Amino acid sequence: MGNKKTEKFDRPRVGIAIVLMKGGKVLLGKRKGSHGVGDYASPGGHLEYMESIENCVKREAREETGMEVENIKFLRIYNMKDYAPKHYIDIAVTCQWKSGEPKVMEPEKCESWAWYSLDEMPSPLFKSWPTIIEALKTGRNYFDN
Repeated sequence: MGNKKTEKFDRPRVGIAIVLMKGGKVLLGKRKGSHGVGDYASPGGHLEYMESIENCVKREAREETGMEVENIKFLRIYNMKDYAPKHYIDIAVTCQWKSGEPKVMEPEKCESWAWYSLDEMPSPLFKSWPTIIEALKTGRNYFDN
């Protein structure tokens, strides 16, 4: 990987969106630092080289929120070009809260965490989140852009 400041965006990267659920609500945080600043989004991050999706979900949940998760299931895939020149294949998974309380573990990336009902989401949402809500409500699992 090159220097982040000079990194070329000549091919998509793989992003993992973690739809972490507890008591019928989802965990969202207000983004800082990268694309989507000020938007509310789920925990998540980049799939690392040779890492399984399940291990990525567990690692990112722990790194970003300090919590443990379980019951990881595929939700949807989205060809995300909303933040060009960045281009992601965004894989969303659902999982259940296992233990811990949400803590801001990366204050340079996230301002706060809170639990939200799907019917009372904060605004503005990260641009991929409408596809997550639709997938949760309808079972649709493929979105191209």
